[in-house]
Amino acid sequence: MSMILFAYVARVTDGLPLSASTDFECSRELQECKKQLKVVSKMLGQFPGRGTVKSNQLHIHFTSSQGIAYMTICCSYYPTTMAFCFLEELGMEFISSFEIAKIHMVSRPYAFLEFDSIIQKIKWHYNYSNRPSIKISVTNIQRELKVTPPRQVNVDDIIVSNGTLNGHLLLQSSPAPSYRLEPVSAVGILSVILNIMCGALNLIRGVHLIEHNFQDGDEEKGSVIAFLIAFITCVFQMLLDRLCFSRTFYHITDRSCSDHQPLQKNNWLIQAQRKSV
Repeated sequence: MSMILFAYVARVTDGLPLSASTDFECSRELQECKKQLKVVSKMLGQFPGRGTVKSNQLHIHFTSSQGIAYMTICCSYYPTTMAFCFLEELGMEFISSFEIAKIHMVSRPYAFLEFDSIIQKIKWHYNYSNRPSIKISVTNIQRELKVTPPRQVNVDDIIVSNGTLNGHLLLQSSPAPSYRLEPVSAVGILSVILNIMCGALNLIRGVHLIEHNFQDGDEEKGSVIAFLIAFITCVFQMLLDRLCFSRTFYHITDRSCSDHQPLQKNNWLIQAQRKSV
């Protein structure tokens, strides 16, 4: 039975996939683990050189070097040292096969998919011989893991929900801001009423002018157009005043901030009102 199930190469800066192993195993847990691996690949800038994501039966191990990350999915009972030996050898082969400058310039996903043939050879060697090649020293890897153990990443931090990450491994120091509509003031109500009255008067006068135009000829076409433009302008002004007075947003700070920092709350309100005007 294979113990190294999947291998993946990605760019650290943007998580762009560069190459991956072609696998035909379609177990549900492996597919879920692959989704988690791809999420982790987009968060590599937040992790140190080595890390591990542990689940019930499968583990994700990853390491990065020279801006390139090498990731693998292994069975939970597979030794961690051997998994990182596999990643170390994978990195050596990838760097020797492609130029660093070319790797950082590509924009197409899986631009180095031909590397899959080398991945399959290394996988086969580790799965069936259960030992690294001559290029890799197990003693050195064990020593490095003791000095700097791989970062243990919690599965809950990388679960995808509705297309977004539940956590970005960053703690927020303050609660998220909340917003609400400010009630319309008396001046705003008066302005809306006056604009409605002006618009209605212009509409009535425009209708009368149209009636006289039909009776007297084309002499008053300019007046009709002028009054219609004035009516449309009043309607637009009424809507604009309504938006300015009723959709003013202001920041509602938490209770502790409002008790100790009333001036900061007022500043938020003043800035929001200025923006609305």
